[in-house]
Amino acid sequence: MSTLTFRSATAADIPALITLVTSAYRGDASRAGWTTEADLLDGARIDAQGLQADLARPRSTILLAERDGHLLACAHVADDSGKGYFGMFSVDPDQQGGGIGKQLMDAAEAHAAREWGVPVMQMTVIDVRDELIAFYERRGYARTGIKKPFPYGDERFGIPKRDDLRFEILEKPLAARP
Repeated sequence: MSTLTFRSATAADIPALITLVTSAYRGDASRAGWTTEADLLDGARIDAQGLQADLARPRSTILLAERDGHLLACAHVADDSGKGYFGMFSVDPDQQGGGIGKQLMDAAEAHAAREWGVPVMQMTVIDVRDELIAFYERRGYARTGIKKPFPYGDERFGIPKRDDLRFEILEKPLAARP
């Protein structure tokens, strides 16, 4: 099996990104992996406009993980007011559990530290996703105690199936990288 390669997304990658992210989080196809939000949310996870905005934003990258030219995973990495932001983390559901996500997280953290010199990486997770939060904790992230209300009524975040959703901020210190 060949190794993963990493690169920054371009506008030409937007259709493949929508397919990948949707497959990892929404609908029955997402149930093949363990990151599904299908029991929590309906609706779109991302759209072309949002991806284009992330690509155009200064100090923002959508990092892709590929093997033999096939897109397997992605993450949005950005400098958010002097802190790294890690989001839109998606691994093809059929490839989950094989270490691709861990390699992509390492590459994203290295990118943020190297390119922007940020001291920490933060992410926002739906707080009822205990198994996912535990995965991030094993990767060095910690709960900050900061919780934010879920934006009910804003379909850009999905259509909630529950009324108890909140966002929680997780954070990890980053080592200085050459």
